[in-house]
Amino acid sequence: MTFSIAARCPRTGQLGVGALTAGPAVGKLVAHVHCSGGAVATQATHNPFLAYDGLPLLAEGRSPQDVLTELLARDPGREVRQVGMVDRQGRSYAFTGSRAREWAGHHTGPGYAAQGNRLVGPETLAEIVRVFEDSQELALAERLVLAIEAGEEAGGDRHGARSATVTVISDQPYPLWDVRVDDADHPARELRRLHCLFQEEVLPMIQQLPTRDDPMGEAARQELG
Repeated sequence: MTFSIAARCPRTGQLGVGALTAGPAVGKLVAHVHCSGGAVATQATHNPFLAYDGLPLLAEGRSPQDVLTELLARDPGREVRQVGMVDRQGRSYAFTGSRAREWAGHHTGPGYAAQGNRLVGPETLAEIVRVFEDSQELALAERLVLAIEAGEEAGGDRHGARSATVTVISDQPYPLWDVRVDDADHPARELRRLHCLFQEEVLPMIQQLPTRDDPMGEAARQELG
């Protein structure tokens, strides 16, 4: 009941996941990102351990294909799973179980894995990929929002849409972007509104937080004079 894209920006090294679904709170279980591991989108009949166990293995330097092959081999419910995975090097891999609800499929490329299930058809996924590939000059968060908008415009979920999310991490363990629409009549439209709000009011604050290299952070430095 979801389409998603897990991705890495080759210019900045940022990692992220964007997703939209017909159910509420898609950001809770679908999107998983870690700065030292990669980005994972888990969907269809969820198994969050594909992300929670997969990200530490990616952080060890193992490839997404190797990691997913191992994790799926010991998952007795794998034929109803769907997952896309990208590591911090930009290597990608995806899996769609044989019993994921139609239409279901995935597409991978350098730095991204896009997947969808219970879609109107393959044209939805094709449009998501086209828009993402054609926007490489933009910031990763913007590219993910554009991909979600394109997917919904191209038909999206056969049962409509209700929630959407974009999560992006840079070189710190906390998110640079974490924009969620948990319940809305037009979640892609609301995601765009919140993305603009976040960019104007929240992102500047996050960019002034402490980092591993700057434990004070710019905000505290300005406050203390």
